[in-house]
Amino acid sequence: MTLNPCEGAVAERIAARLPSEVFRPVEARYLEEPRDLHRGLAGLLALPRTAEEVAALIRAAGEERVGVVPYGGGTGLVGGQVQVEGPAPLVLSLERMSTVRAVYPEENVLVAEAGTILADVQAAAREADRLFPLSLASEGSARIGGNLSTNAGGVNVLRYGTARELVLGLEAVLPDGTIWNGLTRLRKDNTGYDLRHLLMGAEGTLGVITAAALKLSPIPAERGVALLVVESPAAALSLLSLAQDIVGDGISAFELMSREGQEFLAETMPEVRRPWAEPPDWCVLMELGLSRGRDPEETLGAVFEAALEQGLVSDGLIAQSEGQARDFWNMREHIPEANRHVGSVSSHDISLPLGAVAGFIDEAREALAKIGSFRINCFGHLGDGNLHYNVFPAKGLTRADYVDVKAQVARLVYDMVNARGGSFSAEHGVGRAKLDELERYGDPAKLAAMRAIKTALDPKGIMNPGVMLR
Repeated sequence: MTLNPCEGAVAERIAARLPSEVFRPVEARYLEEPRDLHRGLAGLLALPRTAEEVAALIRAAGEERVGVVPYGGGTGLVGGQVQVEGPAPLVLSLERMSTVRAVYPEENVLVAEAGTILADVQAAAREADRLFPLSLASEGSARIGGNLSTNAGGVNVLRYGTARELVLGLEAVLPDGTIWNGLTRLRKDNTGYDLRHLLMGAEGTLGVITAAALKLSPIPAERGVALLVVESPAAALSLLSLAQDIVGDGISAFELMSREGQEFLAETMPEVRRPWAEPPDWCVLMELGLSRGRDPEETLGAVFEAALEQGLVSDGLIAQSEGQARDFWNMREHIPEANRHVGSVSSHDISLPLGAVAGFIDEAREALAKIGSFRINCFGHLGDGNLHYNVFPAKGLTRADYVDVKAQVARLVYDMVNARGGSFSAEHGVGRAKLDELERYGDPAKLAAMRAIKTALDPKGIMNPGVMLR
């Protein structure tokens, strides 16, 4: 169905529905995304304060046949927050809906509005002596509504799961402007279809999340962080299995890092502390969260000794202070920024069955070498099979030298991932950037069901047009 641009008389009629303070001039930041690969359009910018105002805007957009682009913190990496072509949309930012409505420590529940910054949700949980475990490099600017709409992952998925597993209930505005009051704190509720899981991961194509009841957890009494040198990704996976045998579910994070990532840091961000002047080919950053009475240093030492005996590790550092633990994590969390400074040929957010990870890493490097000379920075959340597999120019070259092979590189990587039962999008979503991949690798039955759901809930096609479905 053809949409109208949100301009001129159309924009004036929509703006007349609500107080003038809801609408703002369109600033450049609402049309940008972190990788600067897409430049968005906007006819009107709205910053509502309540779910009722969101509903009024969605109803007006439906009546005027205007596209609506929900905007959270703008940190998404697949272009879902910017519309790059077609009629100029209404951009709907949730940033003024940023209240933590309630905290129930005894229930391990926190209720927050969708525009609340993730770091503020974490802080509100800590004030109640609780943990909200979703943790991302962008948590200082990402907003919880966007995190849920994209089913964000992060570093603690191994222990706590993705965003989808951290939500009990939602309040949301559906494409017809109806407010769904699903903000339940119940942990058991078998009363029909679970709309919360339909909206989470839908990237704003089926409605706008306005608030959420979030699951909290006890703060681990003891924390331990270590960097362990491993010979290969295969050894890292064996180390993970060994550590789980020793520690059980106390492993909060298990991150794989390659030599290239640390070299990129030395090259572009020398101020970031690195533990080794000559980085190892592979290392693992492991964090434990243990119950009271368990000594994290002693436990990490036991893991290291057992791994050393089995030939899985050759060196290691156990953080001796909170400051040293921060330095270890700081190195890991700055790798994506170093990547941006270097400039990739092609970046890939992939997931694989754990048993297929090591073979993929070895075989993909060999396959890419047949196309050209590259540097490969492979790093990520090994504990849940999520790798950031990024391909960079050889030293002395730039990505401009690889324009002719960029698409070939991406196709090779995704074909190899798909052949091993993996996913071309582990935690960043589909957005507008990965429509081709979804159509190429997606199961036809699933795609047909997705389109049927979209047509049923959003027959006018106003919600984030062009995201996920063409």
